[in-house]
Amino acid sequence: MRTLLKIVFRALLRLLYRVEVQGLENLQQAGPRTLLIANHTSFLDGLLLTVFLPRDFSFAIHTRIVNQWFMRPFKPLVTLFVMDPTRPFSLKSLIRYMQDNNSVVFFPEGRITVTGALMKIYHGPGLVADKVDADVLPVRINGAQYSPFSRLRKRIRVRWFPRITLTVLPPRKIKAPAEVRGRARRIYAGEQLTDIMTEMMFATSHYRCTIFEALLDAQRIHGGRHKIAEDFERIPINYRQLIRRSFILADALAVQTRRTENVGILLPNTTATLITLFALQIYQRVPALLNYSDGVENLLEVCRIGRIDTIYTSRRFADYVRLHELLNELGREVRVIYLEEVVSGLRWRHKLRGLFAACFPRLGYRGRAGEAAPDDPAVLLFTPGSEAAPKGVVLSHANLLANCSQLVSRTDFSSRDVVLNTMPMFHAFGLTCGTILPVISGVRVFFYPNPLHYRIVPEIAYDINATILFGTDTFLAGYARFAHPYDFYSIRYVFAGAEKLQVSTRRMWSERFGVRIFEGYGTTETGPVIATNTAMENRPGTVGRLLPGMEYRLVAEPGMENGERLWVKGPNVMLGYLQPEQPGEIAPPATPAGPGWYDTGDIVHMDERGFLTITGRARRFARIDGEMVSLAQMETFVSRVWPQATHAIIRVSDGGSGEQLVLMTTRPKPQRRELVDAAHELGIPEVGVPHKLIHLPKLPQLGSGKIDYRQLQQQCGHAPEE
Repeated sequence: MRTLLKIVFRALLRLLYRVEVQGLENLQQAGPRTLLIANHTSFLDGLLLTVFLPRDFSFAIHTRIVNQWFMRPFKPLVTLFVMDPTRPFSLKSLIRYMQDNNSVVFFPEGRITVTGALMKIYHGPGLVADKVDADVLPVRINGAQYSPFSRLRKRIRVRWFPRITLTVLPPRKIKAPAEVRGRARRIYAGEQLTDIMTEMMFATSHYRCTIFEALLDAQRIHGGRHKIAEDFERIPINYRQLIRRSFILADALAVQTRRTENVGILLPNTTATLITLFALQIYQRVPALLNYSDGVENLLEVCRIGRIDTIYTSRRFADYVRLHELLNELGREVRVIYLEEVVSGLRWRHKLRGLFAACFPRLGYRGRAGEAAPDDPAVLLFTPGSEAAPKGVVLSHANLLANCSQLVSRTDFSSRDVVLNTMPMFHAFGLTCGTILPVISGVRVFFYPNPLHYRIVPEIAYDINATILFGTDTFLAGYARFAHPYDFYSIRYVFAGAEKLQVSTRRMWSERFGVRIFEGYGTTETGPVIATNTAMENRPGTVGRLLPGMEYRLVAEPGMENGERLWVKGPNVMLGYLQPEQPGEIAPPATPAGPGWYDTGDIVHMDERGFLTITGRARRFARIDGEMVSLAQMETFVSRVWPQATHAIIRVSDGGSGEQLVLMTTRPKPQRRELVDAAHELGIPEVGVPHKLIHLPKLPQLGSGKIDYRQLQQQCGHAPEE
């Protein structure tokens, strides 16, 4: 009878939901004592696992759930192991049950997701797997969350019969070291289980496609009428409008550019910039996002590095920020085209052709993109150049989408969220986290062009009910100083990156607005995020744990006692650097560990749980009286002493064979004696206190908010180290 019921339900579910099972060969690798763990998306989950997996599993189930109405059709199909979490003996009974070579299904979240992402992971299943030495078999259920049987009706667009996929991953083991006992052993096993679940979510995500294909997937999931982007003009656009306008503009830009050409974009954060970005992607042009706050010399330098012959900008933008002189200088070496002229040249046939393509977007895209592949170059970005000459970083479609998927596997983003993106798109933080991630995830994004408007940005956050904000320490501290205590009432998450988050900034946001800031870490070369703190895994003072899918190596650095050099490898690591001396050539990352490994150049410390603390850049250490001093740590120390000012420390030659430190600060009349006294109180060696203190009204900054150390070196009369 049970077999017949399974056949009937399997046929019915396959007919309605086109259920596909992937990775069944991994199920065969699992032993007789298997703990199957799955994400919990809907009331259909147990039924799906029962009828589509060719092995009999028992289900561990809560006493409160077992007698609910929706369990009635399920009971004749499986063996239920009823558990009461208030009774410790329930877990012991399950352990004995599995020791008899029984396989059990567990939903470690303990409830159906109400966010669309992983919920809290309970430690119990991890402890069971450790005690009985079971094979842990991860299974990802995807698609059921879009059905009426989920609990996401107010968060996403529900469809009656969405396609459902079950993906079975290779079995794993959870085994705590013998010396770990008691409560510590349970925590250790639970943390290992959490890692397996997040890695499962990333490994089964769909990032092996192009960015435009990801946009089309988002439209299919959330609907063409779902509003996705808005800027300071307050005219929101939905997916359908974004795709249609991208096709129309793409046909016009294709006439003026070549396939695979690096095409410059010199535009602020607006919906027009978003449309231009996707329009260039359609015909396999590579958008090169340029920093409009750079001078002519720097822009010409990056154009030479990137072999950029054409730059698109806006006349209105040039008028507003007075860029005409700069654009005239650029126009002597590259072709500068104003988008207003492109749009005015569009005729009805162009619009009709774009409209037709938008009606059949996948067909229209494939006809224009040709053989576009996930590993093709997607964007060209340039390193900030805060310490050395900028480099051209080529990131593929898969690099960017993998980084988005890594973040989504750790943090819940939903279509009810509103991202306020003030970070410029020429910065990887603003492009990936502030633009691509929300657009392909159905999260509405509001673009604001100037992150330095410290009074205006909090007002916008209040007006649009922003829930997610990305920023640097400099920007976040500025917003906090000028914001009303209620301006950020709707904020759920604030992510900080690109520079060290100061304790004073974290405290100000916590005490004034009741908001935690989650500090992260990354580089342009890694798309950009390498590690981040999250709501479920947060240790202030660190930059969080490495994202799933990333490998790492810690390499000893001569003279460094409190940290090691970080090398990383993963699907988000760049294709490589452009080679100025070999036009068109891309030099992939490589270290002595082999190809694909990227040397971050950062000195880090990793604790027992994997949380990273950045000690400093390898090039930002100085040897003073035979000791290695971290300039970044000394800047943090100075900020603690004088929290109301901005500080930067550079190293210069002392005239002999050694070096000395120079502090540039906005504090009027800085006294070294105050720093020395504070160093003694905090137990910091006096050798690291700068000998020379210089007051500046304002420290030079890059467009991303980072301090421009190259310019500071030049002001001191010392060229920056290349």
